[in-house]
Amino acid sequence: MQLDKVSLADTNAFSKFFLDYMSSEEALRPYFHREPHIENFGDQITNKVESFTIDQRSTLVQTLKAQYEGFKKSPALEQSINLLSDQKTVTITTGHQLNIFTGPLYFIFKIVTVINTCKRLKQQYPEYNFVPVYWMASEDHDYDEIKYFRLHGKKYVWETNQTGAVGRFNTTGLDKLASEVSDGISIFREAYSKRKNLAAATRHFVNELFGEKGLVVIDADSRDLKRALVPAMRDDILLQDLKGYVDISTVGLNSSGYKTQVFCRDINFFYLHQNIRSRIEKDGDRFIVVDTDLSFSRQEIEKLIDQEPERFSPNVILRPLYQELILPNIAYVGGPSEVVYWMQLQDVFEFYRVPFPILMPRNFGMVIDHEVSRKWSKTGLTLKDLFEDKNYLFNEWVLAHSNHDLSVSKDRSAITNLFNELRTRAEKIDPTLKGFIEASAKRSLTSLDKAEHKMLRAEKRNQSDKLRQIGEVKDILFPGGGLQERTDNFLNFYLRDPSFIDSLLEHFDPFDYRFNILSYTA
Repeated sequence: MQLDKVSLADTNAFSKFFLDYMSSEEALRPYFHREPHIENFGDQITNKVESFTIDQRSTLVQTLKAQYEGFKKSPALEQSINLLSDQKTVTITTGHQLNIFTGPLYFIFKIVTVINTCKRLKQQYPEYNFVPVYWMASEDHDYDEIKYFRLHGKKYVWETNQTGAVGRFNTTGLDKLASEVSDGISIFREAYSKRKNLAAATRHFVNELFGEKGLVVIDADSRDLKRALVPAMRDDILLQDLKGYVDISTVGLNSSGYKTQVFCRDINFFYLHQNIRSRIEKDGDRFIVVDTDLSFSRQEIEKLIDQEPERFSPNVILRPLYQELILPNIAYVGGPSEVVYWMQLQDVFEFYRVPFPILMPRNFGMVIDHEVSRKWSKTGLTLKDLFEDKNYLFNEWVLAHSNHDLSVSKDRSAITNLFNELRTRAEKIDPTLKGFIEASAKRSLTSLDKAEHKMLRAEKRNQSDKLRQIGEVKDILFPGGGLQERTDNFLNFYLRDPSFIDSLLEHFDPFDYRFNILSYTA
């Protein structure tokens, strides 16, 4: 496998907000704590170790051991869980939805990034232990986002009428879907047939893929873990206090020209029970659960918070705080949108005196298989060219490879000079002729541009075979016009190359913030 890299800016696939963060733009400095460079982790580790208590570690370890009952645990995984009791242990965490069959390719990239980050940090800071963590978004209720995946150009969809937190969905129908997809994915057939809900099934296949690397999977849908969030529940639900802290950063970022990602509500918790996950709103002296008949008095909801905190699920604003309250975490690995929205939350972390983690972009990448690699090599184009708009790419290729002179730039210069001279002569005779001469020049140049366009279009027809080849490569690597990693499933490569994940672990550098292009070569 060959590795090439392209700067993130050259991909034309990332927002200015994210790119400015990566270049440490001064206007963004107030909204994050430390830059994601390996030399900055020493102080981050010290801050977190000093603030994370033995009791917090004990709760975490006990919960994880309970969650892993009935699951195969590799020696590396057993060690990771046990190390979390040690005050010299910290975590690197990524989070993701419970997409069926892992969903888009970048899910795998996220986990590869946290595993490799832990390896690199152990080399840099050998006196500490580093545990990679995958945080399952088991409480998320957006079924439409997790119900499908794309394999070999075909979209596979899981149809179910279940509602509420997706982690609690039973897996009925997923084992059948696994059988329809391919004979080579026993990991998923086993996960979806043996496990009773989507959270357990996801833990199963993630553990099969990464357990040997020591990756810990945590499900935060837990009464014991939620107890750490009770003070925030009280502040947010009963007092609506936290919105003001988020709004400080939101207003500041917007005034600096950055479009913020998430909206902070007066109350940022959902009511979570059985098949319900719905927003809580205050209506007069009652707390109502939106789109249901449920409502609570202040006394009733206070009692629920204290006695059944698992009934309250944080939204995107407070999930990061919850994560950092229950994990000895020093860095969060996320995609561009995640990194950006975390910057709205620093004041909330300061309010609760919780260390704000280092925000690490995950590895970004594209995988080019043997067939596509051969096609691309015949075009003579560079890998950077891959990221150009298809029509622009066609035009540039034709202009560079045609046997004919298709450019009219010299002709434009000649005509412009001719009419400039003519205008000078005409003005000496009659100044009113200036407008007529300029209009004539404009018409001539327009006609010249049309002629160039027609010649280019004709030459495109002459080069149609080569352009079709370029177009096919673009369509494969940029399905629907977007990045491959955001659409295609890892099984596109894993089924043909069982060492695919090991290759990612070998080639991806978590501290090299460029776009990775991995090519299978003959």
